[in-house]
Amino acid sequence: MGKSKHKGKDKLSHDQATALIMGVFGRSPKQIYNYKQLSKLLFLNDKNQRDLVSRTLDELVEKKQLEQVELGRYRLLSRAGYKTGTLDMTQHGYAFLVSENSDDDVFIARNNLKNALDGDLVKVFVFPARKQRARSEGEVVEILERARDTFVGTVEISRNYAFLLPDNRKMPFDIFIPLEKLKGVEHGQKAIAKIIDWPEKAKNPFGEIVDILGYPGENDTEMHSILAEFELPYKFSQEVEAYAEQIPDNISPQEIANRRDFRKVPTFTIDPADAKDFDDALSLQPLENGLWEVGIHIADVSHYVKTKTILDSEAFDRGTSVYLVDRVVPMLPEQLSNGACSLRPNEDKLTFSAVFKMNEMGEVLDEWFGRTVILSNRRFAYEEAQEVIETGEGDMKQEILKLYDISKILKEKRFQNGSVNFDREEVKFHLAEDGTPTGVYFKVQKEANWLIEEFMLLANKRVAAYASRGGKYEKEVSPAETKGKKQVGKTFVYRIHDVPDPEKMNSFTRFITKFGYTMNPQQSGRKLSTALNSLLDQVQGSKEQNVIEMMALRSMAKARYSTINIGHYGLSFKDYAHFTSPIRRYPDLMVHRLLAHYLEQGESKNAEIYEKRCQHASEMERRAVDAERASTKYKQVEFMQDKLGMHFDGVVSGLTDWGIYVEIVENKCEGMVSIKSIADDFYEFNEEEYMIVGRHSGKKFEIGDEVKIEVMNANLSRRQLDYKLVDLEQEP
Repeated sequence: MGKSKHKGKDKLSHDQATALIMGVFGRSPKQIYNYKQLSKLLFLNDKNQRDLVSRTLDELVEKKQLEQVELGRYRLLSRAGYKTGTLDMTQHGYAFLVSENSDDDVFIARNNLKNALDGDLVKVFVFPARKQRARSEGEVVEILERARDTFVGTVEISRNYAFLLPDNRKMPFDIFIPLEKLKGVEHGQKAIAKIIDWPEKAKNPFGEIVDILGYPGENDTEMHSILAEFELPYKFSQEVEAYAEQIPDNISPQEIANRRDFRKVPTFTIDPADAKDFDDALSLQPLENGLWEVGIHIADVSHYVKTKTILDSEAFDRGTSVYLVDRVVPMLPEQLSNGACSLRPNEDKLTFSAVFKMNEMGEVLDEWFGRTVILSNRRFAYEEAQEVIETGEGDMKQEILKLYDISKILKEKRFQNGSVNFDREEVKFHLAEDGTPTGVYFKVQKEANWLIEEFMLLANKRVAAYASRGGKYEKEVSPAETKGKKQVGKTFVYRIHDVPDPEKMNSFTRFITKFGYTMNPQQSGRKLSTALNSLLDQVQGSKEQNVIEMMALRSMAKARYSTINIGHYGLSFKDYAHFTSPIRRYPDLMVHRLLAHYLEQGESKNAEIYEKRCQHASEMERRAVDAERASTKYKQVEFMQDKLGMHFDGVVSGLTDWGIYVEIVENKCEGMVSIKSIADDFYEFNEEEYMIVGRHSGKKFEIGDEVKIEVMNANLSRRQLDYKLVDLEQEP
């Protein structure tokens, strides 16, 4: 503002004075001013103008825009006030406050973070809205809870000090490590550092090394780094291992006498060829009148893992097993996961079972839940069971073929009832002994997979129905039809999946019109799921298949664990729980314990306690999925390292302000083409039309476009592939 504007006898209107005063307070929301200070800041020297400032200040107090903190001294009365939420940090050092109670994210500049880091729960002072400010802004006033205090990175050591340079791009500060806190780590190694102090005027936090991972590029180092990045353990403590070792593997005659004995009933397992933890088995025996008894037998982990033990505490903390590209990080020590609990063939094993009397049409006529003992006659790999289904010949062919026939009916009914078919190809790697990827292949679900899946779904559904309605089974309806109805039954751990958000579904239906597909976003329940399935069938084999499947998944809510039963939209089940994998999922272990308690007529458990456990389990599941994706991305980058300069056919899989994401057709390795690297025009991202457009040529890039790329860079440390377009002959 120039000095001459309000100098001398220039007339100042009331509205101008109000705007100028609020502008000063808006720029300094915590500052206190009197009318003389304000007049000086605004270059108002005339007595009449200063009197106007004084009168305007009093009016603004009456309008509750300012407060008079003491006689003649004023401060902004913030309408926005304070907000609490979690920080979403960017790699550039600024952040956004994400609050559950508000859709409006608050921007926080780097110098207003007060040492808060990504994911921290914080209290933020939100600056008052100003016309010049297009978005809400604020500053951190208190860190309520740290999201984490350990970080993985590379250590750089100088003569007098050292730093850990974090791998996490959302951690914008290097961690200062005093030499006496290095714990033997060497320069250039990867390690985990824990923040132990952050002095008020220090630019960087102070830390100490708590674990040494090894040198970058080594397979174990990188896999352990990924686990550490998501705060997942990669080994058990000696105390936990020792506790697991002393658990007896043998089964006493008294324990067998207390259980229903299935050891003479034909029983088998079907698992991946390289699996070692077999946590589910199927049995089949004929009954009178053409009926069948189907047994779904699940490892009785609760018999071995008792509550209030170090083993149970460890399993709860982990929440789930983690499946990286080259390894499984189990929830339970190997003594249990691959030993005592694993349903290995030709061994007596303790199980918790769901047993159904069924007819040829897959209808359940009676059910029984309880503790059992089994003896598996055969361990099938999926490929072996698939061969029996395809040829009609092989071990236990009668049992496998009959169960397959029933599973087909169960699957058909499920989709008729509105289950959504998200059966996507999985990218897998052929690995050398040192973990180096030598090839890519795609895992496709076949009939043997469906056989197991349908009976696991049946057990999960009926266990949940028993808990929610005391054993009374009702005809299945869509969970959308039960939403909002009062829940009955006792406290239980459900696997829930909410109905799609209408806004996301509207966006998705607008998106698919670009490819010539249509769908009514106003549909709900079974009609919507039927429309989705029809669309997913239509896109099979098309160039846009992967993109549309991915966007459809993103339009869905995320499944999670909860004591509040709203049903499972994706499966179209009114009741659903996870009962069938207690070796690798802690919620299944909770389900076993609750079910056993209620079978003995126990009172309902504390819902608040179990809801907190559900929230923790959902969070650990999310971390595990993120770690699994990161390991896949790492192997994709590693696989492409020796392909620099090579050309591949690709499909545009994503668009942003800064680039075009392209997925290579033959191996599904996704990389980014920087907008700046497209040299034939100046390109901009059109968010409304969801395309990147050349300013002069009008040339467009849209999701699903076929392009040809050259591999420019494969950055392992950032798990990032950089591509360049090599064929720009595209019509506008």
